[in-house]
Order: sequence, then C-alpha cells, then structure tokens
Amino acid sequence: MTKRILILSVFVVASCGLAYELIAGALSSYLLGDSILQFSTIIGCYLFAMGVGAHFSKYVAEEDVLSRFIDIELAVGLIGGASAALLFMTFSWMTAPFRTLLYVLVFMIGALVGMEVPLVMRALNARDTAFNDLVSRVLTFDYLGALAVSLLFPLVLAPYVGLVRTGFLFGMLNVGVGFWTLYVFRAELTNIGGRVLRASFVMFALVMGFALSDRMVQWGEHGLFGDEIVYSTTTPYQRLVITRWKDDMRLYINGNLQFSSRDEYRYHEALVHPALQALPWARSVLVLGGGDGLALREVLRYPNIKQVTVVDLDPAMTQAFTTRPELVKLNGGSFSDPRVKVVNADAAIWLQNTREMFDAAIIDFPDPSSFALGKLYSVPFYGMVKKHVAAKGLVVVQSTSPFFAPHAYWTIEATLREVGMRTYPFHAYVPSFGEWGFIMASPEQEYVPPTSYRLPMRYLNEATTREMFAFPPDMQRLEMPPNRLNTQSLVHEFEQDWGRVIR
Repeated sequence: MTKRILILSVFVVASCGLAYELIAGALSSYLLGDSILQFSTIIGCYLFAMGVGAHFSKYVAEEDVLSRFIDIELAVGLIGGASAALLFMTFSWMTAPFRTLLYVLVFMIGALVGMEVPLVMRALNARDTAFNDLVSRVLTFDYLGALAVSLLFPLVLAPYVGLVRTGFLFGMLNVGVGFWTLYVFRAELTNIGGRVLRASFVMFALVMGFALSDRMVQWGEHGLFGDEIVYSTTTPYQRLVITRWKDDMRLYINGNLQFSSRDEYRYHEALVHPALQALPWARSVLVLGGGDGLALREVLRYPNIKQVTVVDLDPAMTQAFTTRPELVKLNGGSFSDPRVKVVNADAAIWLQNTREMFDAAIIDFPDPSSFALGKLYSVPFYGMVKKHVAAKGLVVVQSTSPFFAPHAYWTIEATLREVGMRTYPFHAYVPSFGEWGFIMASPEQEYVPPTSYRLPMRYLNEATTREMFAFPPDMQRLEMPPNRLNTQSLVHEFEQDWGRVIR
C-alpha cells in the first residue's frame, strides 16, 4: 500500500512541476511577447535547475528522506502556487524586476522539483523494491503526469481557470501530497504536530490565494492599465482587457493597446476607405482579424457591399463585441448586419480550405510580436490572400509604425511584393499610437489614391489622403528581405525596432 502511495505521488508531483513551467512560459509570453524565446529560456532554466536539485538530493540522509520530501512538497506548493500571482503583480506595478524574479522563481521551483523523484525512488528502494521495477514505475507515472497536464493546460486550465488560479490549484495539490505522505508514514516520522501545523498554514494561504485570485488579477491589471477595467477574460489564445476612463474606452490584447475610442476613427478610416473608395464596383469584402468590428463598421457604410466575411481566431473577441452594449455602441452593431458572416478560425487554415473570392481584403491583425502572429505576415500567407482577391481588387494591411518600427514596416512591404503584388505604402497619424503604417497592395491593377470620398469622413479628405501616401525624409523606404515562414525575420525586426523605442 505504501509503495502505491509513493508511486501515485510521482504522478501528482510531475503534473504540478510541469504546470508551474507552463504557467511561467505562458505568463511571460502574454506580458513580454515572443513565445518561442520565453518558453525556450524557461524550459532551459527549469531543466538545469532540476539537474541541480537532483544532484543535491544525494546529501539528504537516508533517515530523513520522507521528512525532506514532505518539506519539499510544502515549499514547492507555496512557491509554485503563488508564482503566477507574484509575477503578474510585479509586472503590473514594478516592470523592471520582472525578468529577474521570473528566472529566480523558475530556478527555485525547478530545483525543488528535481529533488522530488530521487527522494521517492530512495524511499521505494528502502522498501525492497527491485531496481528495474522501481525505475520503470516511477518514470511511467512521471511521464503520465506530464502528459495529463500538457493536455489539460491549453484546453481547460489556461482558458477557463486562469493562470493565477491554476497556480494556486496545483500548489494545493503539492501540499495535499505532503499531507497524504505525512498521514500514511506517520509512524516513521517525528514532530508530527509541527509538520501538520506548517502544512495547514501553507494550505490555508493557497486556498485564500485561490479564492482571491480574481481580485489579485483585477488589482494587478489596475496597476498595469491605470483605468477602470470594464471587461477582461483569458481565452485559449490571448488575454483581453477593456478599460474606460471618462469617455475613452481602450482594448488591450496581451497588454498591448489595440485602439482608443477617442481616435480609433482615424485608424479605421485610413485602413478601409482609401481602398473601398477606389472600388465602387466591389460587392464582397474579406476582413481578416478585426474582431472588434470597427473596421467592419466602416466597410458596411458602403451600400454597394453585399457580403462581408470576418475571419477572427478568438470567439470570445467577436462575442464580446457582439453582445456587450458599450462595445456594440462602438462598432455600431456591425456584427448584427445581415450582410456579415463571422468565422472563428485560424485565418491561414481558413484560406487554405475556402474557395470563396472577394473584391477586397482588409487585414487587421495585431502587430507581429510573436511567431504565431508572424506567420500571418509571411510570404505563404500573402500568397494565399492573393489567390482569393479579384485581379482588379485591393488588399490593405495594417503594418505597424514606419516611424518607430521602420525595419518591420518595410519587411511587410517587401513580403507583399515578393508574392507579385504591387504595393502602395501609406501612413496616418493616430494620437494613441503616433505615426502608424498601412500598405495597399494590388494583384494586377495600378492603384491611384482617391482625391474625394463618396461618404462623409471625420479624418480623411483630399489633403490628408495626399499626405498619407507621401513619406518624409525620416520615414523613407528601407530595402528589407521578405518575411519567410521558416525564418520569420519580421518578428526579430519588430522586436528590435520597438526595443530601441522602449529603451
């Protein structure tokens, strides 16, 4: 019976150890971007720390193996369980020490986790378990525990439980293993009362953290965003936060500003109207991204448009902007228009599978801050877009800032040219963002910027349009290579450009 308890504890502690690693990687990706860099460095640090912990486990005396195992469960439960909350609040209120704290916590958790399995194996070996049976059983349950969490984390825990609450949950599981070990082997242990008291204190702290996790997140996000948070949710794809200050509502995705209601009209008029004004014959439009419905609002102003297909990955995004009154007011109820079809899918996969053709495509993805987003700015992706746009149609792409991120901007322009499209770069000043860039692309026809608009505009007229397609000396073209899928140079250019601005 005691051997089974120790073997089952391996399953639980393996699950917990991987969960803390995934939480650290996901949280740092949300807050810092570049998921490949974050996960790679965190996994490397964690595995190294596990090796250090496994090495130092040999210094635990034989008679203290169970006692130290229980102490480690309490320590890793407390540190690992509170790690997500601590990291999130540190980033929200004191950004500078975040990276240091991140790797300190990952190393501490990894070292403690690295001691767990060797101590369990020694405890089993002391109970006359054959070595070959011992190794196979322990490693089998260790890998099964890792498998369970690797499936549960992206499908259930991150989207529905949340990173902070998930941390506390697995911390409680670690402490639960400590409690159970303490109970089963009570005859072999000393100072039972003191150990129970310590375990009870840690479990109480984790339970309170679990119960108060929503308040912690709200408090942390208040420090991060400053304004009142009117809506927030974590989805399998991203963290969405909407804030309000007086008459200004703002959308943040993974901490990055997407729009301010005070000046979003400048951005969306520039994104949509220079293209659609030049296509009075257009009947169908494809909007890729744009799950807030603001670009869609502008497209639907044209009575000649009979069909609009919006492809946005995250159903939580389109659902919020379809149902929440304050958000529906912003987009004019655009998702309820009968001309609109919403598809919640990966845009690249959807383009591969659809046979639909469109007269224009409006591409409004978040900036290429990660490789998952960078693929949507790549040569293969733009090649698929070209196949689904009429020869005389137009494609317009939001393309980050040509002033703050010139290497990234001109990389996007070069990528569109690489697939055989004619490009017409332009920019607009949006107070919330500064100078912002777009690229018009045509499969075949020459494009001429409009000198007037059929619809009334708040920002665009002949003069502003002429200025948009002219680049001053400090935003002149840079010759950049296209963004290919196997290297994704755009992501590196984007990070370096904005890194220079932040410094």
